[in-house]
Amino acid sequence: MHPARKLPAEKPSINPGRLNQPQRNAGRASKEKSVRRLMFALVLLTGTAWAQQSTTTNVEEQDPATETGKFKKNCPKHIIGCAEVLFTGQPLHIAASSIAPQNGFGAGLAFVGHKDSSDWSKSWSADAIGSSNGSWRAGVFFKLVDTRLKPSTVILGTEGAKQSDIPVYVEQPVYNLYAQSISLNKLTFFGEGPGTSAAGRSFFGMTEHIVGGSMVRPIYEKLSMGFYSEINGRAVDVRPSTGQASPSIEQVYTPATAPGLADQPFFLQLGAGVRMRPSAFNNLLNFNYDVAYRPFIATSGPGFSFQRLTVDLYQEISFYHKYIFVPRDTNDPNDCRIDPSDDHSPCPKATSRSMEGKLGLRAYMALSMTPGGDVVPFYFQPTLGGSDINGNPALPSYQDYRFRAPNILLFRENFEHSLGKLPLGFTLLADQAKMALNRGDLGSNHWVHSYAAGFTLRAGGFPVVYLLFAFGGKEGTHTIVNVSNSLLGTSGRPSLF
Repeated sequence: MHPARKLPAEKPSINPGRLNQPQRNAGRASKEKSVRRLMFALVLLTGTAWAQQSTTTNVEEQDPATETGKFKKNCPKHIIGCAEVLFTGQPLHIAASSIAPQNGFGAGLAFVGHKDSSDWSKSWSADAIGSSNGSWRAGVFFKLVDTRLKPSTVILGTEGAKQSDIPVYVEQPVYNLYAQSISLNKLTFFGEGPGTSAAGRSFFGMTEHIVGGSMVRPIYEKLSMGFYSEINGRAVDVRPSTGQASPSIEQVYTPATAPGLADQPFFLQLGAGVRMRPSAFNNLLNFNYDVAYRPFIATSGPGFSFQRLTVDLYQEISFYHKYIFVPRDTNDPNDCRIDPSDDHSPCPKATSRSMEGKLGLRAYMALSMTPGGDVVPFYFQPTLGGSDINGNPALPSYQDYRFRAPNILLFRENFEHSLGKLPLGFTLLADQAKMALNRGDLGSNHWVHSYAAGFTLRAGGFPVVYLLFAFGGKEGTHTIVNVSNSLLGTSGRPSLF
């Protein structure tokens, strides 16, 4: 028999449950420490994310980037803020303005868009409004601003002068393309020249289409001097206006007494001019001078080509060292952004205003030159009385469009002062004017006078509103209420004459 074999002794297996008490306590402590670290990290990450979200939400609530956000923030709790969104907001806002004297107040919509780069600012807008008498206006505007030109010194005003609420406007190269149509159902014609009477009033309607482009280029910074040019195609259609308090134009006048009544050719209108806007005496004295030459070329049919020279000299004395507030060529009529190179630049705030006051002196002259045998169509002649077709008051105590002539001379003295720090101001006007069919008669013709007092509203980017009670002429008094056809501080629309 074999002897019994002795088996090796078994090694005890490692069983965690059989660890001694110190080992078990050390393992448990290590696990709890890891869990605490993980929980702390999760809490820290959650808190950071919540803080970032809360900060973003607060910033968005305080200064919303979108028009919808601004509308929710302001409407209906904040009346002024809500009005700013509704009437100046982007990309869509309510368009509201006077269309032309006698044609009522128009309302509609305006759309504004822009895309900016480091070198160029591109903006575009479209608007359309209609009034209660069936008149309407619609336009499309495209603007290209060369933002590479940066100012090396203060452009308007003297360095170190007290700043106004609206930053200094910097002249930059600007290029424009536009198309605008307007239809007016109620315009008045009293005849040509200074010898007309109120009894000769007649009415007519007119539609005008303008397609063109323009450019503005700074040429001398110290005087804030710039050169501008334009090219426009103009198509005009004159029609009867019946059912008014006076006869329609064709019932009273003929093509001999109202040139252009029977035939309205297509016009190619060119233009070139120089302007300067310097300041002196620490911004107490400001200038806005403009000299322009514009030929109107009738492309179909002879007899209506002419040339016009305009000289507009305006001096303004500020009582509070403020910069002269001039229209900004960098903005189209529907865009009141302060900085055209910034997509998110706001319009001037309606509530941000300090006390303002000014005294202004203006001399304006328009002279027409015609080739042998040609005449200036009556619908392209400048007018004096009430307000002209662009909405500018001149001899406001008379009826709208009361005097119409190819050659006019106007002097104006005006005073305006804000009521405290409100955007509401009080104004006084005094006008002296002459008109003539021939340039040589302008000096010998008699002066016509008119005075006015009233209120103005200049609030942020809102259109300028003025209410005038005019008197002092020889044909009674006249009350005028007008809402500008462009947002405050923007470039104007193409002139209708």
